[in-house]
Amino acid sequence: MKYIIVLGDGMADEPLAAYGGKTPLQMAEKPVIDSLAKKGRTGLLKTVPEDMHPGSEIANMSVLGYDVQKVFEGRGVLEAASMGVTLDENDLALRCNLLTIENENIKNHSAGHISNAEAYELIDYLNKNLGNELIRFYPGVSYRHLLVIKGGKKYVNCTPPHDVPGKPFRPCLIEAENEESAATAKLLNYLILRSQALLAEHPVNLKRRAAGKEVANSIWPWSPGYRPQMPTLKELFGIEKSAVISAVDLIQGIGVYAGMDVIKVEGATGLYDTNYEGKAKATIDALKDHDLVYLHVEASDEAGHEGDVELKTKTISYLDSRIVKYLVEQTEKMDEPVTIAVLPDHPTPCATKIHTRAAVPFIIYKPGESPDNAQFYDEFEVAKGSYGILKGDQFMKALLTKIIN
Repeated sequence: MKYIIVLGDGMADEPLAAYGGKTPLQMAEKPVIDSLAKKGRTGLLKTVPEDMHPGSEIANMSVLGYDVQKVFEGRGVLEAASMGVTLDENDLALRCNLLTIENENIKNHSAGHISNAEAYELIDYLNKNLGNELIRFYPGVSYRHLLVIKGGKKYVNCTPPHDVPGKPFRPCLIEAENEESAATAKLLNYLILRSQALLAEHPVNLKRRAAGKEVANSIWPWSPGYRPQMPTLKELFGIEKSAVISAVDLIQGIGVYAGMDVIKVEGATGLYDTNYEGKAKATIDALKDHDLVYLHVEASDEAGHEGDVELKTKTISYLDSRIVKYLVEQTEKMDEPVTIAVLPDHPTPCATKIHTRAAVPFIIYKPGESPDNAQFYDEFEVAKGSYGILKGDQFMKALLTKIIN
């Protein structure tokens, strides 16, 4: 048996009054995913412990069966691994957004989904003006970048910028959790405020403003941590060879520490215009010499953060017609059976534009296994499923267990 996990980031939602109490999952055209729910078995998965922040890093690691309360060391370190940035033991790594501040408020977390080329120019400029032997910025994808501080202390309270859209930024500045981390918090706040002065009239932002686009006029460091100690999927579950396909540095970084091969697809953007077909084809190609492929699609999460119901619904339909349909068609031709799972990592409700800890709906379809009572796939129908509510490593164990009837 081989395995595909299709992860539609942030795909789950809450009932929307303006849409007759329906969710994007309920409104999307997704006949193939619905057919997998009808032919497979379903349930709910609790991916975020109550005492942890509902970030994609926590949720995706949980989906893969990690005890996040033991191994999680921040988002920045995972993205560093994806970028090929080697961290020393005393290096503090943080995710570093480029974002838009307007009238002292955080207007959005992504600087209007700034392009890679524009972002690279800004990060290079910040390195020249703020970087030194202890402080270094590394460019990532679009608004997602990395800040490394040698000797930095990790016990600082940082607010994820996508959790506070429209809120004043100053009350969200970084606070030390203990006396030892006070100097690090002070430095990070200095970097935020100094970046605003440096970026305000940068040529990239002048051009963006003239074109009616959001400007990238501030950095925002968050999710601090040191180099983690994570067992591989082989060590955890005996999976000999696995691969991850994603446009997002964070997910690629999880793959690096999990011992997975990172497969990059040309045209994969992390947005609704990503190369769906390329990702689907890369998944099937990877199955030739991998036992498990983790296919991550970011588009629904970004639409949720924008509060764009129609776009989020469209991204789910795209996932169905442009990825899952091809995966089902191709795996049915294979000599070796392939188990296909479909799920989000966490909800990103369009009404609030932020992640929640609510359990997410999942499907596990194993060819030859008897189905349960779910007839289609959404946040509520899966309650009829035979798996009930899972947590911890129970999803991965259910995925990998032998067929039951």
